[in-house]
Amino acid sequence: MERDTTEPCVEDLPGERARAQVAYHHATAAPSTYVYEFVWDYTAPADGPFCTDIDGNVLLDFTSHVGAAPLGYNNPDLRSRLAAFDLVDPLKIAGQDFYAASGPPGDAPIPGAADLMDRLTEVTDGMDTVFLSNSGAEAVENAIKICYDHTSGEYAVTFHGAFHGRTLGALSLNRSKSVYRREFPEISGVHDVPFCTDRSCDATTCGCGFFTDDGSQLRRMLDPETGFVPPEETAYVVVEPVQGEGGYRFPSDAFASELAEVVETHDLLLVADEIQSGMGRTGEFWASDHYPFDPDVVAAGKGLRVGATIASENVFPDETSRLSSTWGGGDVLACAQGALTIDVIREQNLLDNARERGAQFHETMADETLPGVVDVRGRGLMLAVEFDTEARRDDTMAAALERGLLTLGCGHKTLRILPPLDATAREIELGCSLLGEAVRAV
Repeated sequence: MERDTTEPCVEDLPGERARAQVAYHHATAAPSTYVYEFVWDYTAPADGPFCTDIDGNVLLDFTSHVGAAPLGYNNPDLRSRLAAFDLVDPLKIAGQDFYAASGPPGDAPIPGAADLMDRLTEVTDGMDTVFLSNSGAEAVENAIKICYDHTSGEYAVTFHGAFHGRTLGALSLNRSKSVYRREFPEISGVHDVPFCTDRSCDATTCGCGFFTDDGSQLRRMLDPETGFVPPEETAYVVVEPVQGEGGYRFPSDAFASELAEVVETHDLLLVADEIQSGMGRTGEFWASDHYPFDPDVVAAGKGLRVGATIASENVFPDETSRLSSTWGGGDVLACAQGALTIDVIREQNLLDNARERGAQFHETMADETLPGVVDVRGRGLMLAVEFDTEARRDDTMAAALERGLLTLGCGHKTLRILPPLDATAREIELGCSLLGEAVRAV
């Protein structure tokens, strides 16, 4: 497969082999979320955003495995570095608390947990301490644990539309679809306020309900005299700088400024959930870097290959065993992939590329005729196309798949577009053309 010349080619999707594999999978799999019957053949040719299914169809993948593969398929720089490692079993070791190294500190041929944590502190301003875990949801769990420990507070604030994971603590913070948390037990004391729905609004034009005549619902809730959540007993405010499952919603500068002012006024810990929006996806390493608020804790995952809770040393508990995980964050290969992914992003200036290709996407889609599309938005290569109805969104996603373009839904009627961070101008043009065809076909 030659990335520079490959184009999607679909003959039968799902094909006979894919249908058989889907049936085999569901014979033992618990019900979960499946968005299409595309079956990736991980032994077949794949390069950048291009991959092959088990029936030989070639597809343009603009999902990046829900953001978990920020460099796409078979990134040559990442693969060449990994190929040089003589890795041995066990690759999964007894967690972050188990010491392992392949060379001197900071110069190990195979980056491990310590090297990954060191790189994360380099790209996260003002933070010097990391706790590794298995997943983004665990990163959120540990973020809220250290906030409760640090403050002894019993209250928390989240936002309408939020999605922070599927473990019970993270579920308590979710305010998106009811199926995620209905009838599951929850942490007490969690309150919520609206999240910005208009990225260009100010306090006078806000239509989501966040802003009020005397500031914002967040400010009113935490007012020491008239509010109903005492700020001195509030452990943290948790926010997705860009809402993911909630519909790829990008907040306005006014919203971000008000959030920054309120948490600073009351000296509250701010947790930024960067699981979808981090690792360079928006054109900055963290989406928070676009906004005036400064998180005290960052939760990362997906493209990092492991979960990571990042903060300053004074926020983390001093007591040993307060945080621990025998199995979490101890995958030598995942830590190496995470560390090397950070290296590739920095060395290849992929933040710049994300910004340039994102701008190209907006410019190209602006020239397309898109009936039923009500908004095209995004930062960097965290992009979204919103439709007038859920049905049109779903039909467009199916029509795009028929043409060999993989996309994903989010929110209620939004399509998310996640090309790899090293996407080329040709690939963005190709993806826009296929998406435009799908929209018009519907």
